[in-house]
Amino acid sequence: MSPESKGPAPQPAEAPSATAAAIEHGGRPDIAGSLPWLSLAALGVVFGDIGTSPLYTLKTVLDLAGDKPDAFTVLGSLSLIIWTLIIVTSVKYVAVAMRIDNDGEGGILALMSLLGVKQRRRPAIIALGLFGAALIYGDGAVTPAISVLSALEGLDMVAPLFKPYILPAAVAVLIGLFALQPLGTAKIGRAFGPIMSLWFLIIAALGVWGIAQHPAVLWAIDPRNGLKYLFSGGAGSFLVLGGVFLCVTGAEALYADMGHFGVKPIRLAWNALVFPSLVLNYAGQGALVLSGAAAQGNIFFRLCPPLLLLPMVILATLATIIASQSIITGAFSMTRQAIQLGWMPRLRIRQTSQTGYGQIYVGPVNWLLMLVTLGLTLGFRKSDNLAAAYGIAVSATMLMTSALLYIAMREIWRWKLPLAAAVAGTFMLVDAGFASANFMKIAAGGYVPLLLAALVYGVMWVWHLGAQAVWARIQEHMMPIGELLSLLAERRIPRVPGTAVFLTRTLQDAPPVMVWHIRQNRALHERVLIVTTLTESTPWMRNRERLKVEEIGAGIWRATARFGFMERPDIPSLLGPANELGCKLKLDDVTYYVGHETVVRRRDGKGLPRVVEGIFAYLQRNSVHVSDYFKLPPDAVVELGREIAI
Repeated sequence: MSPESKGPAPQPAEAPSATAAAIEHGGRPDIAGSLPWLSLAALGVVFGDIGTSPLYTLKTVLDLAGDKPDAFTVLGSLSLIIWTLIIVTSVKYVAVAMRIDNDGEGGILALMSLLGVKQRRRPAIIALGLFGAALIYGDGAVTPAISVLSALEGLDMVAPLFKPYILPAAVAVLIGLFALQPLGTAKIGRAFGPIMSLWFLIIAALGVWGIAQHPAVLWAIDPRNGLKYLFSGGAGSFLVLGGVFLCVTGAEALYADMGHFGVKPIRLAWNALVFPSLVLNYAGQGALVLSGAAAQGNIFFRLCPPLLLLPMVILATLATIIASQSIITGAFSMTRQAIQLGWMPRLRIRQTSQTGYGQIYVGPVNWLLMLVTLGLTLGFRKSDNLAAAYGIAVSATMLMTSALLYIAMREIWRWKLPLAAAVAGTFMLVDAGFASANFMKIAAGGYVPLLLAALVYGVMWVWHLGAQAVWARIQEHMMPIGELLSLLAERRIPRVPGTAVFLTRTLQDAPPVMVWHIRQNRALHERVLIVTTLTESTPWMRNRERLKVEEIGAGIWRATARFGFMERPDIPSLLGPANELGCKLKLDDVTYYVGHETVVRRRDGKGLPRVVEGIFAYLQRNSVHVSDYFKLPPDAVVELGREIAI
């Protein structure tokens, strides 16, 4: 971490017009569009993952149940799927979690910040939030692999001669998906909503056709069927929960993406189209098995008439590409939040759309996800094999989200203990059951997302520990601002024309860069602005709350600039408002001074462990330059470097 900010900040790309206007007036960008249009757009971004789960969920559950599932097994499994959708998605996320937002933003990191982890030392909450976020990266690698494979496996039902080409085709589709990320998805994204709406309408129609073959399948709506099956089969039925959970693997996206569309469009899309379509399709698949169809193979494609099978495979592939795109975009957004909150090294973040704030590109995350996804695809080769690795990350994240929701119910909603414990406890009991069943799959591939999450979590903690160590060493040599002002007067340091802007973390002492500059050059600009940037726990800051300025000496002002963790700091844009608050800066003659540290190991043996120091030093060397983060003009920046022993 460099001394120019209190916490690391993301690369500020060219601000889109909507965002720029919002920053001008203060606060978050407005979500433009009518409720129906926003709901249509949400179909293509929010519901891709959960919307494609019928491709593999029921067949995975029935594979776990045995070779020839009877009516009791089918109705019990289907009942568990339906009520999992109701309890986890409709109740927990749509009805409850989406009411707890951080200035409109959702997701586990936004929830962690909402609980005030920056104001109070709350290590348990931080650990829950960060590890839950890390687990989402593991899910982000598995989702594209299992989704695309399960869609293309329908080619085997079109004609067996396609079977050898399924894996190469999946690899080609995935490579193309990740290769297109740098170009952005703004234009393609306009088609996401209509394609997914067509997808949901068709799978609902197929489900209705399947139900007509065996209407008795509707008895699965009775939750007693699921409970009887769950508690009558012993350990075998419990393990089936690991497959049942696949039906809600995209539910966390409902909460995480609420900031892009708002609560009402997501709720409308879920209740009016997505949920009914999913229930009808799952019921149709179950009805097909009850009517005598084979449970082996892909049950989803057995619902489709033979003449429409190939078009359905193409549509399913498009839907899974959209689902994968949503996961990748979510990983990018999660990275931006983590960087702003000071838990990840600075990465270059580029805006790829002039209208969509969520349309960003993070190169290292994209290519690392591609390598892991391709490795999983080639390693597991079939969606059935990947099912063992899928779900464990999301189930653990959901359990952690439930724990944070309980704290939010007590501290934000001020619910009494019995009510909060009853509601959140129910969620945690359900999540714990799914997590326990999924953890039984560790040896069969579940270790993959856990390993990925552990690596991401380790990077977060190494970066945070290293940044704290650097700041602690810098503070050891701080000069009080009063002492510096006395030094200017005693030594009669000349003041030269122009404006100097010094970026620093300190809120009280003199910036180390400024002290070094005076000692070396024996002069100081006649107008000086000392800027400290703070990243707040809220996603967006209003302009009236963003900047605070005070004069601390003759021609010297100190400014504190506050940004939300979803904003991109822009230091030059603050100079005009600073003048309005009392500064007298010459905006046509500004020089920015920033510091750059090179991390070295302490020789007294009191520093960080060698491994931690080495990894942090590597991360810092490869992070994006701090002047890029704050949009400083390259021809007006003076960088002063020094070694910091940690």
